[in-house]
Amino acid sequence: MGPAKRCGKSRLLDVITESVHDPLITVNASAAAVFRSITDAPPTLLVDEADTLFGSVKVAEKNEEMRGLLNAGHQRNRPTLRVSGPNHEVAKFPTFAMAALAGIGDLPDTIMDRSIVIRMRRRRPGEKVAEFRTFRDTPALHALRDRFVAWLAPLHADAMELTPTMPVEDRAADTWQPLVSVADLAGGQWPDLARTACRVTAKHEAEQDQDSSSLGIRLLADIRRAFATEGNPPALRTGRLLDILNQDDETPWPEHTANGLTPRGLQILLKEYGISSATRRFHGNVQAKGFTRLQFADSWARYCPEPTPEPTTGA
Repeated sequence: MGPAKRCGKSRLLDVITESVHDPLITVNASAAAVFRSITDAPPTLLVDEADTLFGSVKVAEKNEEMRGLLNAGHQRNRPTLRVSGPNHEVAKFPTFAMAALAGIGDLPDTIMDRSIVIRMRRRRPGEKVAEFRTFRDTPALHALRDRFVAWLAPLHADAMELTPTMPVEDRAADTWQPLVSVADLAGGQWPDLARTACRVTAKHEAEQDQDSSSLGIRLLADIRRAFATEGNPPALRTGRLLDILNQDDETPWPEHTANGLTPRGLQILLKEYGISSATRRFHGNVQAKGFTRLQFADSWARYCPEPTPEPTTGA
């Protein structure tokens, strides 16, 4: 993914095309055609300009089948059902296939969540890179691909039995496990390098997801910072909490309405998490509407957990 044109996305896809098993470039291909191209020995799907498929709500709606195919293809044994043939019989079509997508901006969340995301940047003036020339460089890529096949083919059964220790959990672990398994088979420095890449990339994408996620999750994170600003008291008045949120110009709250985030707006956003204010007793025996820190503990842990400190190694 890249934020704009000329970030090297298509060039990277060119390199991948010459390096993978049975590449299938799906430019303007229909979902039905792609369905029928995937067999028990699937090709590698290559989708350039993927933002043209999902770049707007209206366009994405027209390509819902393609999105469903890419989502289902993340795992084996997730066939799609279609009515096929003159007798209108229900047929199963396999969906599992490796896929590489290139595009401007982020793709739908369900695709991003199933992907290893490589974020590209445009070269600065003066930065030099070796140019890729198809006719000159393709033979070397084919030779590298063939070496990988010759090495890995005899190890296929061993690779399928591996259950490597992963530095991430859930879907990120599912996505990265094949690469980490290959790294473990290679030995040497590769197991550590693969796990470092996995951990750093997954952490970055989690931060990106939090930055662009719903207002509710953003609000939870900002409320945690508000409590920290006040020294993490057991409870915080609603008025004081809103003052802190609305004074931070780097958050969306000052412009949430003409008057910033209001008590009513705060109540609506927190309702989804089962959190509401109540009359509480504060310093000086003063009663006021407010929240306890304990009310947020479960939601903080579930939706915006604080990063786990990376392990340090001794000298």
